Amino acid sequence: MYCEFYDFSEKPFTVTPNPRFIFLSKNHQEAFAHLLYGIDNHAGFIELTGEIGTGKTTVLRTLLSQLDETAYRTALIFNPCLSATELLRSINREYGLPGDGLSNAGLLQELNRFLLREKAAGRTVVLVVDEAQNLEPPVLEQIRLISNLETDTDKLIQIVLAGQPEFARLLEKPELRQLSQRITVRYHLKPMDFPDAGAYIRHRLSMAGCGLGVHFTPAALRRIYRYSGGIPRIINILCDRVLLVGYAEGCREISRQLVNSAIREIKSEMNVRWSGLWMRTAAVCLAALVLPSFFYIVARQEHLRWPFSHTVAIDDNAASAGSEPAAVSETVKRGLSGLGEKQSFLESFNALAIKWSVQPVRIYSGANPALELKNLARRRGLNVTEVKGSMSALMRMDSPALLEFRLPGNGGKRYLALTGVKNGRLLIEPSLIGRTSVSPGELKAFWSGRAYLLWKSSPQITALPAPGAKGPEVVSLQKMLARKGFYKGSQSGTYDGKTEVAVKAFQRAHGLEPDGKPGGKTLFLLYRGEGGVSGPRLQRSEGEKNG
Repeated sequence: MYCEFYDFSEKPFTVTPNPRFIFLSKNHQEAFAHLLYGIDNHAGFIELTGEIGTGKTTVLRTLLSQLDETAYRTALIFNPCLSATELLRSINREYGLPGDGLSNAGLLQELNRFLLREKAAGRTVVLVVDEAQNLEPPVLEQIRLISNLETDTDKLIQIVLAGQPEFARLLEKPELRQLSQRITVRYHLKPMDFPDAGAYIRHRLSMAGCGLGVHFTPAALRRIYRYSGGIPRIINILCDRVLLVGYAEGCREISRQLVNSAIREIKSEMNVRWSGLWMRTAAVCLAALVLPSFFYIVARQEHLRWPFSHTVAIDDNAASAGSEPAAVSETVKRGLSGLGEKQSFLESFNALAIKWSVQPVRIYSGANPALELKNLARRRGLNVTEVKGSMSALMRMDSPALLEFRLPGNGGKRYLALTGVKNGRLLIEPSLIGRTSVSPGELKAFWSGRAYLLWKSSPQITALPAPGAKGPEVVSLQKMLARKGFYKGSQSGTYDGKTEVAVKAFQRAHGLEPDGKPGGKTLFLLYRGEGGVSGPRLQRSEGEKNG
């Protein structure tokens, strides 16, 4: 969505790994060298640890991509929350060996024959287990037994165990001392230093095709580094939000002030997530431990002031005109006032109907806009999702939207269709006093912070279930998550823990609250592209406008 504004060919900062954007800092290069040394010297076990987001998976993927298939046979186990037998079965499958229906002994026998064949052919077999901190002690013991498959002079399989720092503490348990003693090569991946962090940001901007479209000031880079602590994942999340805030403000120079605005947005969202967790935890504790007092407190709740709120606060900038001149704001106000509530709704909906290639509306009562919007959309095979928050939060959805406005001194509402972006300006319908585009700042004084997205689901996909449910709709959910690279488990049809983790990962990658529940915004993004239905985009709309 902001790509054309900044002259990007694609988004430079994403949470999901992209091989084109791989950047190896000094620490990553050292980690890579340790892994390669352990493998080539047949060390047997190699340990790689690091905090969340430091780039362990990036190092592992780089390693696997560099190992020549003619000299190495590799396997990657990314989701190790398995039993000992399931892990063995997964390893055999990765190497193309029989696995289903075999016992532990049968699985080990098949694996041993494979290792001996590869040894005779002069190839090194490498097994990489990521997220090893999630392994149970019995599974780790099974991995140790796999390392017993050896000849008199050499280890037949090289095993890389990668995980968060908790994995190193896990190995300190007495029952795992035999495994810990066998690990001869260890490396702890630290965050990047400031020079590497700056080089990392410049590298990703360059790989995204950025020429003169954006400039990060030295002060902005220092602020990003201090907030992120040099952790690549946090740098990606913050830089993506900074670019979105800059786009919403029409700024191509990323300053320290813009970075601070992005940090405030991120912290605000985190506070909302923690507030929900805090309130749920407090409710459980009160009910379980002090139930009589709880009822007394409820009876006097008018005297309580809770420290957190359940609702997402609208961005502070969304309620003020910002730096826009008063004359400009007055022009926008007159333009909105001149539309009329029913007329603005009708014309805005029909502008979105054209984007979705559905029949426009001819008759609209105006009695209940929110309810009628859903009914009008449903009759045209569309769904509606409400979005509340800042303009940048709306921009992240990258889709045409119906914006709701409230004018001071006027009890009615007004509506505009946001149909695209062009050179940092928002394309709108209907026009405001002949103007078909405005800057984000021009709308901030009157936008209510509420918008509605239209979307279309694939006919084969029904409403998604809650965690714990079973059925064909869960299979559809798992398939969609797998196609988008967030789910690697079996398509069991049970909304289990792995499925919930995948939903949370998808939500986190798209800037949504990771609650593990596929609500409206999650569905909107998840269905995009399913069944051949991609839907209009703000960026695509802009390209169409540009011809």
